[in-house]
Amino acid sequence: MRATSRLKTLLSAGRTIVAPGAFDGLSARLVEQAGFPAVYASGGAIARSAGIPDIGLMSPDEIAARLGMMVDVVGIPVIADADTGYGNALNAQRATRAFERAGIAAFHIEDQTFPKKCGHYEDKSLISTDEMVQKIYAVRDALRDPDFVLIARTDAIAV
Repeated sequence: MRATSRLKTLLSAGRTIVAPGAFDGLSARLVEQAGFPAVYASGGAIARSAGIPDIGLMSPDEIAARLGMMVDVVGIPVIADADTGYGNALNAQRATRAFERAGIAAFHIEDQTFPKKCGHYEDKSLISTDEMVQKIYAVRDALRDPDFVLIARTDAIAV
């Protein structure tokens, strides 16, 4: 069964899914070995593991490569942080294709302006609701797997 289908099955059970954060193959394996049903590929943790702050400095291709390494070593679904989609709707479509090729089961995309700031930082700004809706449509259009889970996230409460 594809990872996307496994995640959809988990979600349809109506229970909370605990997916601890990981940033590389080893940490993803530890999550799986601890018995969790999914792993969360934390954008902040991936950035910090590369020695840089979580402010959108890593390219989508760099992150997709890391995600692919994580997916390759676990049998549980990987849920990824896709930040803002790395720019506008066209950038988000390109990142979507790269992330889907990496084999993840889901990702979340957020409504901050690009370049983004870590969700814990001050002085964030958001794109308009209309722009976010168009970005979500663009991402959905770029996906090939109908079971892929797209999670939309907002930082509105912090702003």
